Amino acid sequence: MRHVRTITENECNPQPGQGRPRPSLRGTGAPPGTLTAVPQADQTSPESFPGPPRPARVAPVPLAELARRLDADDPGAVLSGAAAEASATGITHDSRAVRPGDIYAALPGARLHGADFVAQAQSLGAVAVLTDPGGTERAAATGLPVLTVPDPRGRMGELAVAIYGEPGRDLLQIGITGTSGKTTTAYLIDGGLRKAAEKDAANAGKALTGLIGTVESRIGDERIKSERTTPEATDLQALFAVMRERGVRSVAMEVSSHALVLGRVDGCVFDIAVFNNLSPEHLDFHPDMEDYFQAKRQLFTPARSRAAVVNFDDEYGFRLLGELTEEGRPATSFSAEGHPDADWRAQDVEIGPLGSTFTAVGPQGQTVPASAPLAGPFNVANALAALTALVAAGIDPYTAAEGIGAVPGVPGRLERVDAGQDYLAIVDYAHKPDAVESVLYAIRKVTEGQVHAVLGCGGDRDPHKRLAMGAALARLSDTAVLTSDNPRSEDPLAILATMLAGAAEVPAYERGTVLVEEDRAAAIAAAVARARPGDSLLVLGKGHEQGQNIAGVVRPFDDKDVLRRAIQERTADGAFAAPSAPTAHSVPSAPHDRTSAAAEKAGTAETPDQADNQNR
Repeated sequence: MRHVRTITENECNPQPGQGRPRPSLRGTGAPPGTLTAVPQADQTSPESFPGPPRPARVAPVPLAELARRLDADDPGAVLSGAAAEASATGITHDSRAVRPGDIYAALPGARLHGADFVAQAQSLGAVAVLTDPGGTERAAATGLPVLTVPDPRGRMGELAVAIYGEPGRDLLQIGITGTSGKTTTAYLIDGGLRKAAEKDAANAGKALTGLIGTVESRIGDERIKSERTTPEATDLQALFAVMRERGVRSVAMEVSSHALVLGRVDGCVFDIAVFNNLSPEHLDFHPDMEDYFQAKRQLFTPARSRAAVVNFDDEYGFRLLGELTEEGRPATSFSAEGHPDADWRAQDVEIGPLGSTFTAVGPQGQTVPASAPLAGPFNVANALAALTALVAAGIDPYTAAEGIGAVPGVPGRLERVDAGQDYLAIVDYAHKPDAVESVLYAIRKVTEGQVHAVLGCGGDRDPHKRLAMGAALARLSDTAVLTSDNPRSEDPLAILATMLAGAAEVPAYERGTVLVEEDRAAAIAAAVARARPGDSLLVLGKGHEQGQNIAGVVRPFDDKDVLRRAIQERTADGAFAAPSAPTAHSVPSAPHDRTSAAAEKAGTAETPDQADNQNR
């Protein structure tokens, strides 16, 4: 048998109008916990039910039909009584988020099994349980119908699609993957989709767009906080159903390698799949770069997408293009470097301190004036990727370019903080060596004075990049302030020691002054204290995040707010203070012209760099 399925008797699952009513979550609170971010005032989450939004109207789907979808060899053989007549109107993997009529997916975990929480799910109105053989006995003890399969995580996306009526088929879906640039590219694509909707006479400009990603999800203008880059399959399909219900016609979505490996996008077939780039990242999850590439590669199979848009300039992108060509799969290439063999390429690129302009040249020689509304050459690549994806989706290139150029910015991606200071202050999500280097190179090119940068490394995540990140910050900053990021369960000082060792590997004549300050707010204040007119100050690593995870507890912490307060407090103090003398926590550089050295190095860079990344 390919799958094992068991449907138990449903003694504790009365049908509508029978037995005691289902309990309601309205007015009740969930147990306290920690979140990856603290929502802003305009980011909503339903108060009556925890978890992501659900559609208001769902047609009940019989359990018997869902069981048949699980490819059991003998469908319906053990369905009987009330179990055979029961129906589902939702599905969730979180026992706290169960709503009446849900199937509860009890998944095996690293420490606990979801079956340990079946009683809670039942009390909240679950009508059945999806689990593996290890959870069957505990689930069956409640009397609920139990659907047992070897890999419940791999099947819950399929069930969610069926329960919510295949919501993705009514949406134009554009998925973006790669190590860097997913978030920015998703926002730029959303800008193009919005502009196309505005100009669509048939819809009178009323068609809404959707956005799903690391920073947030959006349904039109409604913002919903994100727990991860790509939602779990149950939440994702429910979100698609809500979008369809509210009139959304298209959605731009980040697709992480974790999402592809763990089945979060099961049931999705993207109209366009975008590949930005690939560089070392998440090597605590992937054993090596080949495994990482193969995870991303899944998005470009017939089961996951209909057409591809791929970065010609990236080593792995070039390889992917070759493989797709051999398979006869439709693929469109783009080159920010202007390679003549790419379908879309950038020419006449002009890099500015707040953004860039370029001409996008298409496969038939058409020229489209375009702009990247964010600084840095890597954002030219992101803007060209967005333009190419929109054109591949059937949108007029001039409309696409207009929408991309109108995007006001991306939260936590080269985001300016202006508190009246006479130097540039920026918050960015860069949290891996390539991204740190890219941002610093880009800012060097537009800075007359010195560059001061604050950076930490996350705990319980890929430790191999810490040396390189410390080295990159020391080499490319006049002042490198090493501090905490999200240390999680690790000792922050141990993380800093590794970063400092990386900084120490940089020859003294190549590095700036290195400061070590464990407290992130104090580290930001230390950088602000050194900033002068014409300088640039960067706070890197956390970007849009609004919490800091220390010892498993997430405390509110927003780099933008902390940086703004530090600038305001320094301004209130009056005159500029001279930089502090070296202390036991600082490693001074040898005298040299840091600005000239870095500018010379930046000028020799041959390829556009990428900045923003997915979850650490």
